[in-house]
Amino acid sequence: MTTPTWDPAQYLRHAGHRARPFADLLARVPGLPAGRPRIADLGCGPGNVTALLAARWPTARITGYDNSPDMLDRARTEHEGPTPGGGLLDFAHADARTWTPAEPHDLIISNATLQWVPGHTGLFARWTESLTPGGTLALQVPGNFDAPSHRLMRDLAARHGVTDALRHDDAVLTPAAYLERLCALGCTVDAWETTYTHLLQGEDPVLDWVKGTGLRPVLTALADDPETRDAFLDDYRAALREAYPATDHGTPFPFRRVFVVARKRD
Repeated sequence: MTTPTWDPAQYLRHAGHRARPFADLLARVPGLPAGRPRIADLGCGPGNVTALLAARWPTARITGYDNSPDMLDRARTEHEGPTPGGGLLDFAHADARTWTPAEPHDLIISNATLQWVPGHTGLFARWTESLTPGGTLALQVPGNFDAPSHRLMRDLAARHGVTDALRHDDAVLTPAAYLERLCALGCTVDAWETTYTHLLQGEDPVLDWVKGTGLRPVLTALADDPETRDAFLDDYRAALREAYPATDHGTPFPFRRVFVVARKRD
C-alpha cells in the first residue's frame, strides 16, 4: 500500500462529522486516576480531537503521536501547550507500527488510524502491557471498506494502473474479533459498531470527504502523473454521484465504524 501524504486543511473540511465518532468513543472510556493521568493519542492528525482529551481530563499529561509532519505542524500550532487545568498537551513524531510506550499509561487511544496499520492487533499485547492497572486501550476504526465509496475507489484505481495504492481487504476486524483478542490479553472489553448517516453539503461532497482520508494513497501515487490523476478523479466523481445521489437536503453518506474500549484488570 502506498504511504499517503496528508493535507490537514482537506482533512478538516469535514471536521464536525469526523469528530463525532471520537466523542462517542470517549463517552465510553471509564474515569482515569486522579492527579495527572498519562494519555497517548496514536494517529492524532491535526490535533483537533486530541484537544477533546484535555477538555475531559484537564490535569492530564497528553501526547499526540503522528507520522505526518504536516499534521504535526498543524497540531502544534493550534493545540500544543499547557492546559487550563494544569495539564500539558504536546505532540511528537511516531509511527504506530513501531511505537512503544516509554512509561506506563492510563489511556492509549486511537481514532481512525489503525486501519492504516497492517496486523495492528499484534501490537495490542505491547500496548496493554504498558497500561497501568485499570488503564484503558480505546480505538475507533472505519468499517466501510465494502461501501460503494471504497469499492469504486479500488476498482477505478486498478483500472488506472494504481494497483498497489490501496489495502482494504483485511484492514479492520469485526467488533467480535477485537473483543476476542483483547479478552485473551486479560482485558474487560466493550466492542460495538455504529453506522452514521452523514448529511454532506456542497458539490461532490463524498469525493471531497475521501480526498481527506481514504483517497490519499491514490492521490499520492498519482502525484507525478497529473493526467492520469485527473482522469481517475473524473471517473470516480461520476461514479460517486450515481452511488450517492444528492437530495434537496444534501447528500446522505452512510459510514460504518467499529469501536473498542478495553480495560486492563486491576
